[in-house]
Amino acid sequence: MSDPRIRVLIVDDHPVVRSGLRKVLESEADIEVVGEAGDARHAVFETRAQKPDVILMDVVMPGKSGIEATPDVLHDAPEAKVLILSMQDDPNYVRQAFAAGAAGYILK
Repeated sequence: MSDPRIRVLIVDDHPVVRSGLRKVLESEADIEVVGEAGDARHAVFETRAQKPDVILMDVVMPGKSGIEATPDVLHDAPEAKVLILSMQDDPNYVRQAFAAGAAGYILK
């Protein structure tokens, strides 16, 4: 029997945000946080290694933005759903996120 839990990767350049999200998500029995990354490069590495079901990804990070990294992680885990998690409420960011392949856009 396969594990019914949702496998989540958290990508944010702020360790305190990652820690807080992990704590909230791990309080749910049907969610397993399988990894964390602080930038797009590490997000791609963790996606390859962990094959998450859901990737929670910040927009503004060092190097590539979360929007720019979305096609990269989806290339390695095409079944994953990328949810952009951001303080950016500009509609242009939302449009860009969906155009890049994100499944959702959540404001912090």
